[in-house]
Amino acid sequence: MTDFPVDMETRPEVSGHFDPATNTISYIVKDPASNACAIVDSVMDIDYAAGRITHEHADLLISEIRDRGLDLAWIIETHVHADHLSAAPYIQQHLGGKIGIGSGIMEVQDTFGKVFNEGTEFQRDGSQFDRLFKDGDSYEIGALRAFAMHTPGHTPACMTHVMGDAAFVGDTLFMPDGGSARADFPGGDAGVLYDSIQKVLSLPDGMRLFMCHDYGPNGRDIQWETTVGEEKANNIHVGGGKSKEDFVAFRTQRDATLAMPKLIIPSLQVNMRAGEVPTDKDGRPMLKVPVNGL
Repeated sequence: MTDFPVDMETRPEVSGHFDPATNTISYIVKDPASNACAIVDSVMDIDYAAGRITHEHADLLISEIRDRGLDLAWIIETHVHADHLSAAPYIQQHLGGKIGIGSGIMEVQDTFGKVFNEGTEFQRDGSQFDRLFKDGDSYEIGALRAFAMHTPGHTPACMTHVMGDAAFVGDTLFMPDGGSARADFPGGDAGVLYDSIQKVLSLPDGMRLFMCHDYGPNGRDIQWETTVGEEKANNIHVGGGKSKEDFVAFRTQRDATLAMPKLIIPSLQVNMRAGEVPTDKDGRPMLKVPVNGL
């Protein structure tokens, strides 16, 4: 159960932007009482084969915020993504705002700092971010009070961000016909993920839930908004009262069949640095490929 006051009377304006290259949805969330807004889970474009980074998707968010005359207060990362690169510092450079992520980032940095053989110059204390959220922490988007709810299992740093009657769940849940995210990354745990999902589902049934990803299962159109009530009733992995034991058995078996995300190697290196691309000793942007390391 949640231990912070849920405000179902406040309805922020939510604008979703789908990135077809990574099946990621980025959000602009506007305080209904002011021009303040937040961005949730931005995307930086990468042509991995060519080693080329661009910012078309982020530029769309920046243009919308400017066109609407909004003031960016926060750039929120629901977790350290393994399937797309964050554009947080690029957006911050253009619009300001603070970059926030869950305090579990330190565990992720420690784990993958070793995988990528990062030296002592790579800080593993989360200092690359402006704010590290703990469970129940609050922050303001203008007059809108938002809360961070720790929902690990997919990764240790996963947070669900509750803003009025809207909750941004990252990879903790997918749409009802998509089920749930994998739990086999380092620091992931299917049992912990089940508990986190139940925490999300303890929110009011009318709470709007916004997904970080959608893959259009069975050929349906891309969707990214549902409700707690719909997930409780119809989610194919946890809906209808499915037990923790059954979920863990299913999730463990399914995860064993999944390939690594195609952008996991660049994504982890960039995202554990709050969206900054690492550099070599001469200051040139450079990514590493650990052999047999994942």
